[in-house]
Amino acid sequence: MQYEGKVYRPWTEAKSILIQTTLGCSINTCTFCSMFDDKRFKVRDIEDVFKDIEQARVTYPLVDSIFLIDGNVMAARTDYLVKILDKLRSTFPEANKVSMYSGLNDFRRKTVSELKEIKDAGLDMCYSGLESGDPVVLERIKKRMTAEHAIEGMAMAKEAGIQTLLSFIFGLGGRERSTEHIVATTEILNITQPEEIAPMALAVQPGTVMEQEVQRGEFIMPTQMQVLEEEKYLMENLNIDTFYWGDHGNNLVPQKGYFLDSKALFLANLNRVIKANPMACDNVIQTFSW
Repeated sequence: MQYEGKVYRPWTEAKSILIQTTLGCSINTCTFCSMFDDKRFKVRDIEDVFKDIEQARVTYPLVDSIFLIDGNVMAARTDYLVKILDKLRSTFPEANKVSMYSGLNDFRRKTVSELKEIKDAGLDMCYSGLESGDPVVLERIKKRMTAEHAIEGMAMAKEAGIQTLLSFIFGLGGRERSTEHIVATTEILNITQPEEIAPMALAVQPGTVMEQEVQRGEFIMPTQMQVLEEEKYLMENLNIDTFYWGDHGNNLVPQKGYFLDSKALFLANLNRVIKANPMACDNVIQTFSW
């Protein structure tokens, strides 16, 4: 199996086989991200992908889950994706789950009929980056997506039956827009009702535009207390039936579970840390590179 450049997958896909289907990210302008700064977006030759799939079959006698990389595989043509998924289904009949990264705008650029075709070919789930619901934050991070786009894209994915995990970043509004960021993000989550969500605390990545903004004093990092209060606001105001993947390594209070069932416990854990953790009052959040 051939991999080009840096390879990423969600921490929730730690046991999945990775099939590199596209290279890089078709957007690749987000100020906080350096994941794909080593390559330009490209859809791999389908025969090369097929060879990797066949090699994976030789290497792994039993495959439960498969994750397609790189950044936003859904940007590829529908007929191409259907062929890849057909190949995966015939090669790994025992697999229970096939997932990929997809921008919310990638859903919008296809029709619901196309999304249903991709779903029927074997796609189970997509991971999409919401990052924030605040229009000011989305503009500042150069996401090339509006809140309205996010809502429309999620609605199309739901209509097609594609399960979606939305990720977002505590602290992405910085010290200045912490409140606006979490209020707008929570509102969009309540509107879109993703089946799963994955929040993570902001970590400034080396070599990113955001790192330069921090160094120039243009972006002021949030305090730990602000990040904790953002999560508390989310817990208190989110009212959807979703799975909460709050156990990313940068999160100040790692916790996960079905949200509505665990909401009281999650809040109790947060309140205990807010009250008892002296580091919560530090001026700068302490997180680490991905």
